Amino acid sequence: MTPKEDKDVKLYYSIKEVAQLFGVNESTLRFWETKFSEISPRKTPNGARYYTEEDIDNVRLIHHLVKERGLTLAGARRKLDENREVTVNHESIIHRLKKLQAELLILVNELDNIGRTDS
Repeated sequence: MTPKEDKDVKLYYSIKEVAQLFGVNESTLRFWETKFSEISPRKTPNGARYYTEEDIDNVRLIHHLVKERGLTLAGARRKLDENREVTVNHESIIHRLKKLQAELLILVNELDNIGRTDS
């Protein structure tokens, strides 16, 4: 589930929440922040990071390039610099297809459960 799908949408998400969302360490997010200006969470005076929806979308894009497509950080940076719009659109399509797949799997499971109770 992504933050946008939560019923109680928040303005800011902690680094821990974002790390859990993408299955990465908090240190990975802090490192990506140094390599990609697109990730710029708000910081409190004591250094706590808080991510907006826009930050999370950028993390999703970088996660897709690095973790799912296997690009190096330099390769991901180059991909974003060369044609950001195409890269964003491609990731967006993949993200929507994954959500649709998850919804279809839920429906299949529900139909299987209905079939078992009707027998």
